[in-house]
Amino acid sequence: MTTTPHVATATTPPVATGRGGTRGVLFAMCLSLVLVVASVSALNLALPDLAIDLSASNSALTWIADAYTVALAALVLPLGAIGDRLGRRNVLVAGTVVFGAASLAASFADSTGTLVVWRAVMGLGAAMIMPGTLSTITAAFPPEQRSKGVATWSGFAAAGAIIGMLAAGALLEKFTWRSIFVTSAAVALAAALAAVLLAPDTKDSHPHRPDVAGAVSTALAIGTLVFGIIEGNEKGWTEPVVIGAFAVTVVCFAAYACLGRRTEHPLLDPALFGIRGFRAGAVTVLVQFMAVFGFFFVGLQYLQLILDYSPLKAALALLPVALVVMPVSALTPRLVHRFGMKAAMSAGLLLLGAGLFVISLLDVDSGYLPFLGGLVLAGVGIGLSGAVGTSAITGSLGRGQQGVASAMNDTTREVGSAVGIALMGSIYGSHYRSALPAAPVDALPSDAAESVRHSAAAGLYVADRLGTQGAALADGVRSAFMEGLSASLVAVCVVVLAAAVGALLRAPKTPPAAD
Repeated sequence: MTTTPHVATATTPPVATGRGGTRGVLFAMCLSLVLVVASVSALNLALPDLAIDLSASNSALTWIADAYTVALAALVLPLGAIGDRLGRRNVLVAGTVVFGAASLAASFADSTGTLVVWRAVMGLGAAMIMPGTLSTITAAFPPEQRSKGVATWSGFAAAGAIIGMLAAGALLEKFTWRSIFVTSAAVALAAALAAVLLAPDTKDSHPHRPDVAGAVSTALAIGTLVFGIIEGNEKGWTEPVVIGAFAVTVVCFAAYACLGRRTEHPLLDPALFGIRGFRAGAVTVLVQFMAVFGFFFVGLQYLQLILDYSPLKAALALLPVALVVMPVSALTPRLVHRFGMKAAMSAGLLLLGAGLFVISLLDVDSGYLPFLGGLVLAGVGIGLSGAVGTSAITGSLGRGQQGVASAMNDTTREVGSAVGIALMGSIYGSHYRSALPAAPVDALPSDAAESVRHSAAAGLYVADRLGTQGAALADGVRSAFMEGLSASLVAVCVVVLAAAVGALLRAPKTPPAAD
């Protein structure tokens, strides 16, 4: 049986707020949101330390960063639906417990494999937390205030990455990378208390049977897609395991589309993608986060390895993004009202792509100012495209289905983040290895040479140990790093440009009407 998309109706649940009113709800939900988003980006500052401390290769570093986002992206839709059924705050609070416990356990990891496992469990907890943040805001805010609440949420979703990096940078000035996980566990406890005290426990007034087939097919599709990207770069794109992973991805996405149209109450109705605003918002958010978190993965290493910034100084160097994103996100509802959704969405993506392209032109001697120019330009695009994309998704569904709307928004964000890290990390890694100069690397002992090929951080570490004899190796590693950085940024710029053109041609001019 083919179902029709759920759209807003005249009968909707009454607005429910907690003890602190809408401001209290906004504070509690944004705190939980920042916890989840910050954990995607915070560990990026520790990648050079992890490469040396745990002997992690570029591929291992990509998995350490991506295990969290893959689990979050794969599970956020089904766990969002569970929150709709059992109570969004209940599931969110349970998620903070899982997240906090796994984060504390990760602080004791002594191998890359162990750390990857605990990062994945943290992703499970994050998938329980994330859907309840936006859906509680949209359910608690009256229609006339909802766009402001969504814009604030969107601003913190983008700025939360910078907040996480600032906190991680401050910690790494005095402590090891393990302190990041201990602090995350403490913040998880604070987020749980804030949610219990300030937020209402909203739920779908008419819950349906769980869509197990939809949950399994989407989780497998997302997981195998990211696995194929990372392992394809590491082992080769023609390896049977890589081809098999992509085949499973295609089959699972096809199964989701087929089964979703035959299920009376699918996890996410495929027909929803027939709504132009919903489809345009989903693509915009996915591409934006693919570009942003892929950039954070490689861009932070530029600041630390090429400009020789400390972790805190590297985080501070990215602060202009947050300073630009927050006010632009808050201003976006007015811009959409004046110029329309199509114009705001396409302009945001174009500005994001332009900023990243500016950064792709840098070389070893460029310094920070050209980097800052591209960063500010990208920040305007992030604030604009993120807010309008999120509003397009949530505005396409009624208040009783805001858990699914939120979960879809979260899924596009986290799938984008996971694919961006995997894609840009893989392109960077392959170009870095191929651009390394043969002479200084081949002259090293085999173990040292392998370390240099594994990561730029290890390469500079080896060069430093060689003293004056390592100067040529250090220069070669830095040049190879810039080759990888530029190639990865150009690739993502092409994707962002394609999305901007698609928005200009296919996005609706006006946003969906709130109910």
